Amino acid sequence: MSTRTRNTAAALAATAAISLLASACTGSTDTAANDDPKAKTTITFWHGWSAPSEVKAIQENVARFEKEHANIKVKVVGNMTDDKINQALRAGGSNAPDVVSSFTTDSVGKFCASGAFVDLKPFLDKSKIDPSKVFHKPLLDYTQFDGNQCSLPLLNDAYGLYYNKDAFKAAGITTPPKTWSEFEKVAEKLTKSKGDSYSQLGFMPNYHGYETTPMHYVSQWGPTYFDADGKSNIVKDPAFSKMLTFQKGLVEKLGGFAKLEKYRNTFGDEWGAKHPFHTGQVAMQLDGEWRLGMAKDAKVKFEIGTAPLPVADDQAADYGKGYLSGTIMGIASTSKKQNAAWELVKYMTTDTAAVVAFANGIHNVPSTIEALKSPQLKIDPEFKTFIDIAQHPKSSTTPANVDGGAYQVTFQDFGYQYEAGKVSDLKAGLEKTAQQIDTDIAKAK
Repeated sequence: MSTRTRNTAAALAATAAISLLASACTGSTDTAANDDPKAKTTITFWHGWSAPSEVKAIQENVARFEKEHANIKVKVVGNMTDDKINQALRAGGSNAPDVVSSFTTDSVGKFCASGAFVDLKPFLDKSKIDPSKVFHKPLLDYTQFDGNQCSLPLLNDAYGLYYNKDAFKAAGITTPPKTWSEFEKVAEKLTKSKGDSYSQLGFMPNYHGYETTPMHYVSQWGPTYFDADGKSNIVKDPAFSKMLTFQKGLVEKLGGFAKLEKYRNTFGDEWGAKHPFHTGQVAMQLDGEWRLGMAKDAKVKFEIGTAPLPVADDQAADYGKGYLSGTIMGIASTSKKQNAAWELVKYMTTDTAAVVAFANGIHNVPSTIEALKSPQLKIDPEFKTFIDIAQHPKSSTTPANVDGGAYQVTFQDFGYQYEAGKVSDLKAGLEKTAQQIDTDIAKAK
């Protein structure tokens, strides 16, 4: 996933809107895969990366593919959003891509259900690839929907805890917290108020605090988003109410919502050198593996520590897990060159050397089981934290659904209301939110 596009509220809202466009796609996989994969051909590959180093890594990977597949040339088009992708797939024709890479895993349910991307199972079977032996389960969870494996993982994102080792030392804290009760004490100890603001905040708990989204928080309680009937489970599963209660309590302990929001408005851009973790405004940060490189590029004036996020106190044995997401790759149902397209998808998503080289090139976590273990993978001690999170058996993700990311937007919107004190009855609020989620999903089918 790009270091510019993450599961923020804006990204989720865009996903929900974009998913409506995908519903107009009606491509079929029954007759499209008739091309000869050994014939000379040119396929078009669209991706979302735009930073020079990222584009260079993509081009290098494609060049390696073309060297091994001399008959297939790849036309690469970068900086493509899901909006542009959906418009092209709806229109079809010669300008549409054959292969697509998307940063937005939340779109997978709609991509699969609408037929915008082809089901890759026939291609996997033909290549004798069992995806459950290539990828860890959370990655398969966010690349398929309702039995349709319409995409495959292309690199992985793991979320953990960054901390300022100098601030820890000054506060007499020797190790990162492993449970949320420990975390609460550490966050308070690291917080230094200054009038109606702070000279240092231990942690920004608010849901607008960049990656501190409800989905990233609640993963550490081991949630189940939907029951066996596909209905929202946020009322029945206590993980959601426990997370919301903890987060609201942390907001209050660190100064209250209004004071925290005022301080948050002084933060620099999430993707720039003035990120609050870089500047020392916050001593701990929930973030993905990409933050490590960005912090080092910003030449921070302190030693950086990384660790898994804390877990619920009654799940201490599961410490080390985290939220996983990533980039996905699929074949457009409008493509007339699906067999050739599969060769590129197969190479970039399942070839160990290709996955490792790409991960090294853009400093993301590899997406295959073998690549995570490769001796060619460049790992420093701080980055290893995220490699370990990616392999933890209890790490999880938000499941794909037919409504795209709309159910996450709805849950997140409730989180905003609850943390701000605009909703006082948590159970009633969750019940109303669950009803809205179920209604939206029913309409999306």
